[in-house]
Amino acid sequence: MKWVNHEIVTGVIVYGATGDLLSTAFSMAGAIFPDKVEGRPGANYWSWRARHRGWSHWPVIYIAILAIMQLGFLPQGADVEKGVTFIAVGALLHIAEDALCGKVPFLFPWQKVGIKLFTVGSVTEYLFSMAAVIVTYIIHVQFMIK
Repeated sequence: MKWVNHEIVTGVIVYGATGDLLSTAFSMAGAIFPDKVEGRPGANYWSWRARHRGWSHWPVIYIAILAIMQLGFLPQGADVEKGVTFIAVGALLHIAEDALCGKVPFLFPWQKVGIKLFTVGSVTEYLFSMAAVIVTYIIHVQFMIK
């Protein structure tokens, strides 16, 4: 997915689930983290492309960070814990979103899984993102009323 769609879909999902703007902001930062650490394609596109959706898209890393934090091995404090948690949640959502338009690592970094519902940057991607926003809103409204 394009970064803008990662930001929107992840932000809406987290805000719909938590109603918390700080958690949403942290998750939106995490939503671009896996791509950001890979660097920009730049002049050497094919070198970058070979690395894209590699170790930075391996969900085990982010799950391990959450587990280590729960065990108390990372800095403590409500804001720090919220930041680490929702950056990891944003990264995990990014990986799940990428798995809808290609393959990403799963249990092992070399084992890639995914489906190709749409091509990155296509009209279908934007329609999917809009649908995700609408569905999240409907679910959020249903749970808020009850």
